[in-house]
Amino acid sequence: MTKIILASGSPRRREILTQIGVDFEVVVSNEEECPKSANPLDFPRENAAMKALAVSKKVPGAYVLGYDTLVFLDGKPLGKPKTPEEALEMLQKLNGKTHKVITGIALAKDAQVVDTQQEETQVLFRENSLRELKDYVNSKDPMDKAGAYGIQTRGARLIKSITGCYYNVVGLPVALTLEMLAKREVEV
Repeated sequence: MTKIILASGSPRRREILTQIGVDFEVVVSNEEECPKSANPLDFPRENAAMKALAVSKKVPGAYVLGYDTLVFLDGKPLGKPKTPEEALEMLQKLNGKTHKVITGIALAKDAQVVDTQQEETQVLFRENSLRELKDYVNSKDPMDKAGAYGIQTRGARLIKSITGCYYNVVGLPVALTLEMLAKREVEV
């Protein structure tokens, strides 16, 4: 069986791969995210490729999965908030609006990126009160999440609907990941 490496320290990504029965190891990429594309919508795919490639150079023969998830509002990326104030500001911008969540996926082997894809999901926030947004920020949940919310945690209460892959919003699009591995005949 081919060795699969997850180039991410994300507990959510580990949980999803375990949930769907993928046998994998974790080797965290310490690559600094610095995409070069002029189009911000390409950032997730570029960052995922950088992470997968960095780990692939250390683990020859293995297939390495790299991921990067960003939230986009009006074409502008929202990363992870650095302060509670920044988290509240992001949530206020998203409140009552539809935004995109894009996850880039890269598959690398033997120090080469062999495939890159990205998944896009539309998320509609409901009209949340300022009190609800502040309570959520005070829970500390938004601090390690792109766009300052987690759909799989208390952030679920902020959302009215989604169109597309739920797991993409969490950070690991299941169907696309499995399709990419199947295309390379990697058994999972």
